[in-house]
Amino acid sequence: MGVWPDFLFRSSGFDYYPQKELKVDCRSLKMDYGGYNFFFWVLYMLTLACLPRKLHAADSYLIDCGSPTNTTMGSRVFVADNYASEFLSTPQDISGSTSSNFILNLQLYQTVRIFTGTSTYKFSIRRTGRHFIRLYFYPFVYGTYNLSTANFTVSAQEFVLLSSFTPQNSSVMREYSVNVTSNTLVITFTPFGNSVAFLNALEVVSVPDSLIIDDGTLLNPKGQYKGLIRQAFETVARVNVGGPMVNYNNDTLWRTWVPDDSFLLNEAFAVNVSDIAAVKYASGLATSDSAPASVYGTAKRMNSAENPTANFNVTWKFDVDPGYQYLVRFHFCDIVSNATNQLYFDVYMNSWIVSLDTDLTTLTSNGLATAVFVDAVTSLITGNTLQVSIGPSSIINVYPDAILNGLEIMKINNSVGSLNGIVSIMPVAPGTKGKVGAIIGATVGGVCVVVLVGIFLLFCRARRKRMASQGHSKAWIPLSLDGETSYTIGSKCSNFSSGSAGSNLGYRIPFVAVQEATNNFDENLVIGIGGFGKVYKGVINDGTKVAVKRGNPRSQQGLVEFRTEIEMLSQFRHRHLVSLIGYCDEKNEMILVYEYMENGTLKGHLYGLDLPSLSWKRRLEICIGAARGLHYLHTGYAKAVIHRDVKSANILLDENLMAKVADFGLSKTGPEIDQTHVSTAVKGSFGYLDPEYFRRQQLTEKSDVYSFGVVLFEVLCARPVIDPTLPREMVNLAEWAMKWQKRGQLEQIIDNNLAGKIKPESLRKFGETAEKCLADFGVDRPSMGDILWNLEYALQLQEAVIENDPEENSTYVIGSLSPQLNDFNENDPDVSSTQFHSHNVDLSGVSMSKVFSQLLKSEGR
Repeated sequence: MGVWPDFLFRSSGFDYYPQKELKVDCRSLKMDYGGYNFFFWVLYMLTLACLPRKLHAADSYLIDCGSPTNTTMGSRVFVADNYASEFLSTPQDISGSTSSNFILNLQLYQTVRIFTGTSTYKFSIRRTGRHFIRLYFYPFVYGTYNLSTANFTVSAQEFVLLSSFTPQNSSVMREYSVNVTSNTLVITFTPFGNSVAFLNALEVVSVPDSLIIDDGTLLNPKGQYKGLIRQAFETVARVNVGGPMVNYNNDTLWRTWVPDDSFLLNEAFAVNVSDIAAVKYASGLATSDSAPASVYGTAKRMNSAENPTANFNVTWKFDVDPGYQYLVRFHFCDIVSNATNQLYFDVYMNSWIVSLDTDLTTLTSNGLATAVFVDAVTSLITGNTLQVSIGPSSIINVYPDAILNGLEIMKINNSVGSLNGIVSIMPVAPGTKGKVGAIIGATVGGVCVVVLVGIFLLFCRARRKRMASQGHSKAWIPLSLDGETSYTIGSKCSNFSSGSAGSNLGYRIPFVAVQEATNNFDENLVIGIGGFGKVYKGVINDGTKVAVKRGNPRSQQGLVEFRTEIEMLSQFRHRHLVSLIGYCDEKNEMILVYEYMENGTLKGHLYGLDLPSLSWKRRLEICIGAARGLHYLHTGYAKAVIHRDVKSANILLDENLMAKVADFGLSKTGPEIDQTHVSTAVKGSFGYLDPEYFRRQQLTEKSDVYSFGVVLFEVLCARPVIDPTLPREMVNLAEWAMKWQKRGQLEQIIDNNLAGKIKPESLRKFGETAEKCLADFGVDRPSMGDILWNLEYALQLQEAVIENDPEENSTYVIGSLSPQLNDFNENDPDVSSTQFHSHNVDLSGVSMSKVFSQLLKSEGR
């Protein structure tokens, strides 16, 4: 028997071997090297080339847990774990099996290892770097153990893979990707309480480090994401788009790719295409380790059906866990074009643009049918789903088409190294159950630690009092409210509440008080997740409800936004601005505590949540309240303050549905008197961003006006500002609504719940106001004062029909309704600018107040 030499299967620095060891009897095949039947030799070599080639992994541990014998799966052998083996350390030797008909053909799920206490598998690592960890679970009843009620945690290295995990009554495999940095990998199973942990099978396999590259497109805000190689990932979905299932026998890294049909929202929008033989791998791009040719050689494309005016997106929807970022890998290979410069398309993810006018030939530089992948990293996901869409480019004279060949969605570990829940690794020595000495030692040690901590806190408290008496504090800590008494947070924290102007005390709140208010940041109290971090509902010790925003260390919003929020809110008190109660910066935390807004966000009442629909009058009142808050920011202080992130998610509603503007982390002080704008980097939320600010990077109050105009249309239509699942002309709400407004047919696109309930005059005035807000140039947009006036007028028109209304002139009507306002003018020499711009003036309670009266006169305009 002859054996083919290894060099035949060596490529790109990694060792590859056929799926099975191939041994050939040269005599029987008559293929001696002197060589007749050379044709058969060539035929045989071609056959080998078509076989999937497997990575010769430096580390490859395949364990069939609880099995008394080894188990062969295809070309791989899963070895039996042994209670006395070098891998396994567990308090008790409990293994079991089942004869359930459900898993007769699933060999790896027929046996199980049961853990009654903390147990570990320990593996020697020959080559540090990226490794796959695959865990197999199938709960069944074995003796007195009902594994469907098991509850346990699984950790590996410094990462939590599963927290408080209870498998469902079906087989499940969880795949993780971890960068192993030491020569030993320990996987720990920890049962909760009196429960048990279990495992049916386990894989630890090294993979090329190039599988995860330290680069990716960051979405919202747009930029580059660095640091992927340090992260751990959980595979959420791995999809062969447009093709059949590809199982582990046909993938170099033993992965499984599932068909995409169950994730596709509208099957009629796409058709399958296939040309596996055409797939090419090019140096520096995707390899067969990235995805096999059977993935790159199949695709879904737009079903434009020879229709040059087709305009829709093909969309897939996936279930995800909120509160995490996700790495989404798009696999592309142009197997549909006959020539270059034919295929251009757009790629979206949720409301984010991944790529516009995508040209695959520019990504590959190797012509058609060349495999390539693109990575995108999401911001923190706040919902339970992630949608991926492809659609036609807006380039003129390009046929509407789009393709996608494969897709991988991977959850990224959070700031405490967890892929499931918020727990972090707490090292526990295995086999400590019942060790009384260890327990006593830990108890005594714990008492000593508590005593030392108490002494330290007393020392810090004395030092704080001494420094306060000497007038020391951090330069950026907000101090007082010009004589106003701020909110306090109960007796335990009374020393940290702000006082009078002369007290010079800040808003700092002890971390222990924040922990107590949120029940140690109980996940059940999470009421929102944003770019800064999670928001918890809390109750301080005097019974006051609060909202606690805890900064995520991995958030793109950091210390600057934290400081800005405190500085801004400590200076303002207005009934339509959310009040800051305090902050905490202990233990490297960035925590903000606000008044609690009972009814959440305006966005949540418009769409996405199952809440009762708001009436048109109520929506107008909310818009008016928000406009009052923004007008106060722009005019009620010595210098204008530009919010820079006006959106429906940042307009909160109290128990009476009164609107308050929130989230001042991106706010910016406006230009000096002799300046027209502030030059600054572009920040804000996609869909609300002022295009002029984006183009010129010149910020003015009119940037807030543009964003507020988008909010007005959002209030009217009750839909997201960017929705890539809709036909192309409807994706961007502002553009779509403006088209209908200019046609004079805005009633065609309003929220169905408002149909027939808006008086035409009110709708017309509201639409005109929103249209003016969205003017291309800031100088053509109204001030927030003008907007407020028009919205109040729209409310008047909704509540009562005004007789003899000439041309529905808002100036005339407001003047006629409130003639008493004519006794005041900002230009009046008896009124000083100091009086007019006093930053403690709350103008919110005055409908059609004197502040706007100059608009009643032509010279005032």
